[in-house]
Amino acid sequence: MLELRPTCEHCNKPLPPSSTEAMICSFECTFCHDCAAGVFGNACPNCGGGFAPRPVRPANNWKGDNFLGKYPASTVVKHRPADLASHALLLERLDKIAPEKR
Repeated sequence: MLELRPTCEHCNKPLPPSSTEAMICSFECTFCHDCAAGVFGNACPNCGGGFAPRPVRPANNWKGDNFLGKYPASTVVKHRPADLASHALLLERLDKIAPEKR
């Protein structure tokens, strides 16, 4: 189950469970859309993978107790701004390699 981390790991922007701006990699590294697309060029600074929109967990119990009330979002902030110089080197290595082929 996704943690639904509360903030962007780079800029610390709030990303509540209902946010449509939250982007994640396959390891659940969580960034706002501006950082994922703009700062990181769709390459996770932690693993090099691409990003996808983070799903929104239903706030209401529509079916089978699968909702925020039973499975709340994480409150643990993982604010660890990326080293942009290191990330630039990673982007050079990943140049012209589509995220699904990394």
